[in-house]
Amino acid sequence: MTISVTAATLVTELAGQNPPFVFDATLVLHKPRHDGDFNATSGVDRWANEHIPGSRHVAIDTDFSVPHPTQHDHHPEPQQVADRLASFGVRSTDRVVTYDTVGGLWAARLWYLLDTIGVNVRVLDGGLHAWHESGGNTVASRSAPSAPPATPWQAQAVRPAWIELDEILTRTHPNNLVCALSRESFAGTEPTRYSRRGHIPGTTNVPARELFTATGRLRPADEIRKAFRDAGVNLNTEILLYCGGGISATASALALRHAGITHLRVYDGSLEEWSATPSLPLSRLAATSHPRSTGLLHG
Repeated sequence: MTISVTAATLVTELAGQNPPFVFDATLVLHKPRHDGDFNATSGVDRWANEHIPGSRHVAIDTDFSVPHPTQHDHHPEPQQVADRLASFGVRSTDRVVTYDTVGGLWAARLWYLLDTIGVNVRVLDGGLHAWHESGGNTVASRSAPSAPPATPWQAQAVRPAWIELDEILTRTHPNNLVCALSRESFAGTEPTRYSRRGHIPGTTNVPARELFTATGRLRPADEIRKAFRDAGVNLNTEILLYCGGGISATASALALRHAGITHLRVYDGSLEEWSATPSLPLSRLAATSHPRSTGLLHG
């Protein structure tokens, strides 16, 4: 099953019979002004101002998240995902395409949620920018497509998707635990949306944004594999991905799958959960440190 689709191909598919469902997953996560400053804005207004014809805006933080003590966007159970899709008219055999207008992270999050239950889902490579480049037209409207709800269907968890905090804590060392945040966030040199700065001690850093081009397209598979190898990641064993709140990590998962690597899971709680527990250590890098933390400044 392919994980991405070009804009040109999507134009053709939407003009044919049985077109895919297209979901705009945009959510605007604002840059924190100080530690603990978590500020997110719905992307529905962006969608209403301009979107791919026939697409629907979905709110990851409400449509595809469940309440959690420490996390804003905790993943639902597989059946909850399937039931939500059915409410939008999506059957288990339907195709879905996800995109966003903020660089692809939220499209990747929705892709990951759907892919793990066996949905035929792809990400629009390059998002709305690529759609424009391909000559695709857009519309401005607040009217979502009116599809009757589908008959409820049974979700199938087709692959291990998540690793929980308890399992991470049982590991004797954080082997192949990779942070997908920016290098500045990993080092702890810029404000964080969460309660404390830094990264899980002993982990390495491969920023998700660096696995995509400036226009939001996936980089070639060999470049993605090299980025992880250069960071000391063993591509032959399971790779565990984390970030701030489980979003960037799913973009890294998308990139790894694009590179042919399937043995991976996401720590959904990520730093949002980890930093909320005062007894769990966080580390910061000295200015000259390598992105795998060894000699660390603890905070």
